[in-house]
Amino acid sequence: MAKEADALKRICASLGLSDTQSQELSGIGNYARYKAGDVIMREGEKSDTMYLFLEGTVDVSKELTLKIAGKGFGHAEKSMTRLVAGSAPVFGEMSIFGDEARSATVSAVNNCLLFSLTRAAYDGLCERKPGMALALTRSIAAMLSSRVRKGNEDLLKLTTALSIALSR
Repeated sequence: MAKEADALKRICASLGLSDTQSQELSGIGNYARYKAGDVIMREGEKSDTMYLFLEGTVDVSKELTLKIAGKGFGHAEKSMTRLVAGSAPVFGEMSIFGDEARSATVSAVNNCLLFSLTRAAYDGLCERKPGMALALTRSIAAMLSSRVRKGNEDLLKLTTALSIALSR
């Protein structure tokens, strides 16, 4: 259990939380281990859990509708990105702030250690430790803002490429 607590401390530090706050957080969530190939969360499912990403690598994918020659339309999973613990401290965070279904599927590439935090646990944290909850929320908001900016840049590149391709 000491290994898990140390991993949680490292991630909490990257989110602006102290060692003491990391210990407090450990009391309201759960550690979870996943093996290579395990699906951690599936696109379209309802959930109220976010994950602090302590160890491992995951693939984030979305289901796409594709036109298949001579067969009409079909569905396929498209890997959107690969996340490595340390570079992406949190995923699934949108479920804490809204009731929408999961927006992507996340699967373990190798053995992963996660720390799960439910919306109820987060809400309780907001009531009991508002300063700590604010620090965590600010870190998550900064991460989400960064993802939106990157998505906007990617969308601009794709629409420019499509415009060029269609003008030929």
